[in-house]
Amino acid sequence: MKRKIVMFIILIINIVLQSTVFQFIRVNYIIPNTAIVITVSMALLRGRAEGCLIGFTAGFLQDIFFGFSLGYYALLGTIMGYFVGRFNHNYYRENYALPLFLCFLGTIIYESAVFFTGPFFAGYLNYMYFFAKIIFPEAVYTAAVSIIIYRILFSVNERIESSEKYKRKLFSIK
Repeated sequence: MKRKIVMFIILIINIVLQSTVFQFIRVNYIIPNTAIVITVSMALLRGRAEGCLIGFTAGFLQDIFFGFSLGYYALLGTIMGYFVGRFNHNYYRENYALPLFLCFLGTIIYESAVFFTGPFFAGYLNYMYFFAKIIFPEAVYTAAVSIIIYRILFSVNERIESSEKYKRKLFSIK
């Protein structure tokens, strides 16, 4: 229960920061998508089930505050959390290369899906322009920010896991 409360608070803080503070650290009108970073990080640290749950919650909060329809970003976050969570067992947690790469790749796939279901149907057919001006710079920016956020989430996850282990030891029958 403690883990769920902490993660929900982190996601609320993320939405607040994304809509306020991160607007001031724009680079060419691009801000990092920290919801992707949180989803990827927690899916790598905790697995598919928690990756899906966090991806859904982060996407649902994006739908409420930034989206035009309810459930679209939640679906994208859930799918991303599931597929990234598959790397959970074959991964050394202290290695920053995989989260960085998966945040980069996840941002490209995520924003491409947004393009092909939004501007593409509105008549903007030049994907390469959209990719070069928005998707690729956002993926690089998100990957750069992912190193800092992954380290914070790694520390939070370690503290929660150590308190869960302590509780299990405290109430175990010998």
